[in-house]
Amino acid sequence: MFFHPMDFLILIAFALSIWAQFRVKGTFNRWAGVQTTYGLTGYQAARRMLDANGLHDVPIEPVRGTLSDHYDPIHRVVRLSEQVYYESSISAVAVACHEVGHAIQHKVHYPMLVLRHRIFPVVNIASGIAPFLLIAGFLFHAMNLVGLGIIFFSVAVAFQVITLPVEFNASNRARDLMVAEGFITNEEERGVAKVLNAAALTYVAAALISLLELVKYIMIFTSSSDDD
Repeated sequence: MFFHPMDFLILIAFALSIWAQFRVKGTFNRWAGVQTTYGLTGYQAARRMLDANGLHDVPIEPVRGTLSDHYDPIHRVVRLSEQVYYESSISAVAVACHEVGHAIQHKVHYPMLVLRHRIFPVVNIASGIAPFLLIAGFLFHAMNLVGLGIIFFSVAVAFQVITLPVEFNASNRARDLMVAEGFITNEEERGVAKVLNAAALTYVAAALISLLELVKYIMIFTSSSDDD
């Protein structure tokens, strides 16, 4: 369990995840120093994008924290970190419009977002139970608990995998609409792409780690079953 061949790949994935975190912060900070040609703040760009898509009733709120931006589907509100809300940089506009992309997904019932919302309550329970089942199963050599833990853990992994197309789709919507609505120039789209792609890499790394861990647990479980 402690020195499984899959651990080497998992360590590489962890290294990728750490690198992705540094990259997203570095890329954001770099383009946070570059002002957009048209001078729209993150709030202004988000508001215009929401209104252009008929989402006049979706408010935008500033929140504290760095890169704490998110769309709240329960209360239907876009929340932007203060640096994004008030600034008119390429980073600010890119992140703000990405979050609006999620609001648009919500409006049009984007299938993967709908699926993610539906399994979220189950994921909360499964992700909390899975570690205890796996640890108990391995400690007491109870493979039935390991098998049950794998099932619960699979739900959490599925959620992370489903998140990938949701995030990529929101970024694609943001980029297309930012250019179409004239928030940025064609030249500035390169900076927007770098900011959004760096953020997307963090989700890819997280999903990869979970998938590799799941494969590891399945391999241990099947090899133990064969020994029995």
